[in-house]
Parts: sequence; C-alpha cells; structure tokens
Amino acid sequence: MVRIARRTAVLLGALGLTAALLPVQSVVAASAVTCGIRPGAVTAGGDHREITINATSPVSASFGRTFSNIYPDGQVKLSTSIELSPDTGASGWVVMGSSLYGSGYEINGDQAVNPQLVKVGGGWNDFTFIDTSYYTPPSGTGPNFRANQYGLRADGVLFRWSPRGGNWWTNRDSYPGFASVKTMALISRTFTYDTFLANTRGGALYTIRIPSSSPMKPIVKRVRTSTWQSFDWLLAQGCGSQSTLLLGIDKETKSGYLYAVSHATGPTTTIKGLGKAPIAFTDPVYFRRKIESDPLFGE
Repeated sequence: MVRIARRTAVLLGALGLTAALLPVQSVVAASAVTCGIRPGAVTAGGDHREITINATSPVSASFGRTFSNIYPDGQVKLSTSIELSPDTGASGWVVMGSSLYGSGYEINGDQAVNPQLVKVGGGWNDFTFIDTSYYTPPSGTGPNFRANQYGLRADGVLFRWSPRGGNWWTNRDSYPGFASVKTMALISRTFTYDTFLANTRGGALYTIRIPSSSPMKPIVKRVRTSTWQSFDWLLAQGCGSQSTLLLGIDKETKSGYLYAVSHATGPTTTIKGLGKAPIAFTDPVYFRRKIESDPLFGE
C-alpha cells in the first residue's frame, strides 16, 4: 500500500526541491524577478530524472538527480505533475498501457526508497494529457482547499474529477470540443477556477479557464493564431506575482524553448522568447515537478 500523503487519499507526500532560480526581466514588471522552471522526466528505463532550466541570458540548464527503477521499463505514457516534499518523497499519477496508477516513493539522500504503484483503473488508453491541480489558501484564510484531476481524451472530451469522501475518481464532470488540442499546461489555480494554456495541432495557443462550479463550462480565449504546433509538452511555473515562465518541448527535434508570458489577457498577452535550452530532451515523458508553495496565477 502506498503511504498516504497529507493532501491526497492515494499517494505519498512529496519531496521539496530548491532549484537554482536565476534572474530574468519580467515582461510585465519594471524590475527583474527571480524565475526558473523544474521539469522532470520519465526515462525509457523507468527512472525519474530532475532537470532545472534557468531563465538567464542565454538560457542555461542542468540535470539533477536520477531516481532509478521507479516504473517498469518503457511503460509510462503520461504523467501528472509530481508533488514534492522535503521530508517524505514524491507522488503523482501515471498512465501505463490502458490503466492509471498512483505512483509514490520515499527519498533517502539521492536514492528512491520503496517505489510503489497502486492501480486506479482501466480505460485510459485514449487519453493524451493528465494533470492535477491543488489550491491551498494562504495561511489563516480559512478551509478553502480544493483539488481536481484533469484528463484530455483523444476525441476532445476534457474531464475533471473532484475528490468526494476520500475517493478521487467518482465525482466526474466533462466537456467536449477540444479535439484539436495537442497538450496543455496549468498556469493558474485559485479556489474558484483553474486555467490551462493549450496549443493546437494547427498552431494556435489558447487559455482554457475551468470554473470550479458544476456543470463544467470552460471559458476559452485565443492567445495566438499560429507557430505553436510543434510542442508536445508545455510546462509552466509562476514568475513574479502574475506572470508565467513557459517551457515548450518538441520531441521530434529533442529541443526545449523558454518563454516569459505576461498575465494572460487573450490576444494582448505578451510572450517573450528567452531562447533554446542547451540540453537535449530525449526522454519519452516529461512533467512538472511542483511544491505546495509554487505560485501559479498566470490568468
């Protein structure tokens, strides 16, 4: 049985990592702020690999620790963000074959200890994207904690699961119409909504705001009309109070490009290209490593 994390009913608590975050000039602020992004990868051998991308000029990057033998070789197709805690370990969800699994392990120095998988269920073979959003209010503001799971199926139906009675996967809502979406990145989370930045196979870039109310009715705004089709993963990290650092990964060219994105306002959103990351993205699956205090208020 996977050890139960404080905020999930299925998974281990998470490992905290302080990445090397270096200054970049915010596209919406007059002064430089400290920004960086912490991708993770699932390797072909089933390992977890840490990466840090620094928003320097030029962009710099480095590989961190590798935690070995977390999954069977070559089986992981999709991963949610991986929750990290300094004292316990790492936790998240992955799709292997047609099934969804809760994934967790403890950390001892640079070693993963007791990696485990808990099968949630089948029917996930046609999903192209999964992720988790937690909203934890600032200390002292009340019990407005919210958690949601999201999944995009290949036929364009976007799903949302909200925990109920300790079970993540029984309270489901959905909305069709997203068949052109290639991938998405969570850029905002509040008690009342989540917002994703999504690219399409035709090259457009959109924000998809999903109010926490039910029934699920996403609010879609176009940000750009072209040039974004090559990215197979979009990973985001807050930058300043309202901006976003965005990493786009192209698996065909094994390249990653870093962008600074202003608070999203549709077509008037400012996007500044910071440059190409100086590493090769050769792993089959990427995800965002996250900690509870990560700021995400990009829309």
